[in-house]
Order: sequence, then structure tokens, then C-alpha cells
Amino acid sequence: MTQKEIQFPTRMLLCKGDVRGAENLTKPIPLQNPTGKYPARPWAELRGKCALLFDFGREMRGGVRIVCHWLTGVEKSSVQARLRFGESAAECCAELGERGASNDHAPRDFSLSLAGMSSVRYGETGFRFARLDMDLPAGACLNLLAVAAEGEILSLPVQYTYSGKDPSLSGIYKVAKRTVDLCAAGDYVWDGIKRDRLVWIGDMHPEMLALTTLYGRLPSLENSILFMKDTTPPDTWMCNIVTYSAWWLTTLADYCEITGATDFAAPLLPYAQRTVRHLLSALNADGEFDTDGRLFVDWPTKGKEDEEIGARAILLLAAKKTAALFSSLAYPTNDAVQLIARLQKKPLIVKSSMQVVGLKYMATGALDPSDVAILRERGARGMSTFMSYYILTAYARYLGKDSALAMMKEYYGGMLSRGATTFFEDFDLAWLDGSSRIDELPTEGERDLHGDFGAYCYLGFRHSLCHGWSAGVLRFMKDCGV
Repeated sequence: MTQKEIQFPTRMLLCKGDVRGAENLTKPIPLQNPTGKYPARPWAELRGKCALLFDFGREMRGGVRIVCHWLTGVEKSSVQARLRFGESAAECCAELGERGASNDHAPRDFSLSLAGMSSVRYGETGFRFARLDMDLPAGACLNLLAVAAEGEILSLPVQYTYSGKDPSLSGIYKVAKRTVDLCAAGDYVWDGIKRDRLVWIGDMHPEMLALTTLYGRLPSLENSILFMKDTTPPDTWMCNIVTYSAWWLTTLADYCEITGATDFAAPLLPYAQRTVRHLLSALNADGEFDTDGRLFVDWPTKGKEDEEIGARAILLLAAKKTAALFSSLAYPTNDAVQLIARLQKKPLIVKSSMQVVGLKYMATGALDPSDVAILRERGARGMSTFMSYYILTAYARYLGKDSALAMMKEYYGGMLSRGATTFFEDFDLAWLDGSSRIDELPTEGERDLHGDFGAYCYLGFRHSLCHGWSAGVLRFMKDCGV
């Protein structure tokens, strides 16, 4: 199910100090030291204080294998080095704490020992770039044979592929697929491979849509749905957020509908019913929210005027999907029907959020003229990686499939134009104004597309540039028949 990937550097972005033969490190060789005196190829020789910044050409999930040949001129058998991983070139050059650079969830900046005649994999994170810094003692020399990215990716027969001739759509398909393939390469589906290496069920629905579009049934998806059930009593909220319990119901229902996995869903119906009853407890008889739990939609709507409307749409979508699931499996629907009725006592009047317009359409199948006006006015500059599937689906219904595809190409193409090989946790087209590529170090006067943007929990370099929820566009592309 998973495949090992080996990627040699495609180029060196930085080479400082006394380094000879650095260009040799971009040439693939067997990752094994020779037993004789002579190496399999010319090596790189490092002396004194030096630094190397490698670009591996694409986002990887794993670490780097460093193959050292001779280490001479030192009494000890090893020397110290500093290794920094980055999803952008600039992240590799940042100090911990600088503009959000951190070791959260997966250490990406640490010291290590390099020994002669060694071949060792270091690190377990998400990255495209790696920087190696050393300060070798006087008279010491380290002969490097290889520094190669080594990782894992999901590898299964594909049910849907884009085979058209539009290069923009082809690029979006390939990068979205790589994004979700990296996030789903383990036993569970993660949000991100650098940060948020966690099962965030409230974020998983677009990932589930992407993965089932590509592969149908998938063990890591089922493991993730079960993990959330097994770690959350039905009278508490998943991840302590009301809407996340609702997303669990929607994800289960859609997974069953898309894949036909009734054998998986049927044993979960009693838990799902108790979850519906718990959601009922969050609303009073008049349909007003009456709960201490968090009504979270997404970060851009946090504390804003459309947050409660968005939460209501998420619950309504879950109630309708769950009622349909229960009915299809001859399970009582009374609680789900009651939840629908209670939620519908309050109208969904969206003020400004494009994301909430998309959620409203998914929950009701209809939009008001004012909702359509929000879609038309904001366009690609109102898009969201997390909510892309819902926004684009609503846009296509009311403003045309071709217009929706053009908006998708403008938005996702913005990331591709700046060197993305996976899609980001968040992205705003306004970030492109006066900013750098992620595969270059910013020049004077340029803003850093990675380090100078982001917000909330994804500020600066903490921002994940490989987030599975951004791949929901794969389902939209299939729905459009492209």
C-alpha cells in the first residue's frame, strides 16, 4: 500500500565555506558505502565551517539519508552537525522561534552525529529542502557520498485520473494527488505531514472525498473514523468541538455512500445515533444553540458574523446525511429527523463568507440571490483550500462549470506558480503580490511567501505546505467530468 521513495537533490541552493565537489551530491548512486578504498563516485569534501542547502525537487514524507565515507583528522569517530528541514527554502534558514519556525509535531531542526563509513536516515517530517551546517575541527575532513531524501507515499491502483490536455488541470490533479497520498501513507489519515500529523476529524471530509475519488475504500480512512469513535465517548464532542462530531457523521455517511461499505458502517450506527442525540442537546426547542462546546467552522470565520450560520449548516448537512444513511440500512431515523427540524427553525442568512455559502449549498441544495452575489463578487480571492470543494460545487451550480474550473485554476495555479509540489493548509491570492517563490531564498525587498503570511495557528513557517484537506478539488474535478 505504501511505496518507498528516494529522491536525490535536484540542485544546491546554498554552498558556503570550504566545500569541494558539492555538485557530486546531485548525482544518484547506490546509498551504500563501498568496502574498498575507493568510493562509487567522487565525493564532496567538507572542511571547517560550512553549510549546504539541498532542494529535493518535491515534497517528501520522511527524512534524509546521509552517507559518509571517510572522516579524517579527528580523534573521535564522529563529528557534530546541524540538520534543518523545510517545506520552503527560507524555512531551512530560519532559527527556531523566528516567524513561527518550530519543532512542533515533528522535529525539523536538531543536532546529530556524523560518523565515517556510515549510512543513516535522520528525521521524520514533511519537507522539500534540507540544510546541513557543520563546523569541523582544524585539520578534519568529512567525505560525503550522498544526502538523499528518503520517505514513503501511498501507492495503490487509481480509479480516477485526469487524462485531458489542459496543462493547468493536469498540474492541479498531480499536485493534489501527491498531497493526499503523502498525508494518507500511514495507518491513519493525517492533516499534514510536517505539522498536524493528527486525525482531525473536522478536517477530514475533503480528504475522504479526494481519497475515495482516487481509490474507493481505504484502510487508513476507516482506521481514522474508528479511532475517533474509540477515543470519544458519545456524550462528548470530538476534539472538543461540536461541529467536529457533526463532521464525523457526514464523513461516515458519505464514505458509505461513495464506496458501498455497509459492512463497515453498520456496526457504527448505534454510536452515530448517540452522537445525533448529543447534537440535539446542543440546540433548544426553538433551534437556538445552547451549548458550551465550540461552534467552529474554519479559522477565517472564527469569531465573525457568519460563524454560527456556518456551524448550523454543518450540523444540518450531518443530520441529513445521517438520516439518509440510517434509512438505507433500515435503522431508526427519528433522532436525525428531529435534529433536521430543529435546525431548520432558523434561516441560513449568510452575510459575507464564501465558505459558509458553500456549506449552505451543501446542506440545503439551494442559494439565495444574495449568496450568489457573494460568490460572484469574491471569486478566486475568496477561496479556501479547506472549503474548496464546497465553494466550487456551489459556484458551478449557479455560475457555471466552466467559470468554476477557471476559478479553481486561478486559485490553485497561484500555488503552482510559486513552486508548490503539494497544496497548502491555507492560501490567499493576495499573498502573491510582491512575494517570493518557495523554492528560492527571498531577495531584498521581497516578501517571503511562507514566512511572512499565514494566521492563527499556522502563522509564518509553522504553516503547513502539505495539507490533505486542500485535495478536495479532486472530487470536484471528477464531478465536472474532466
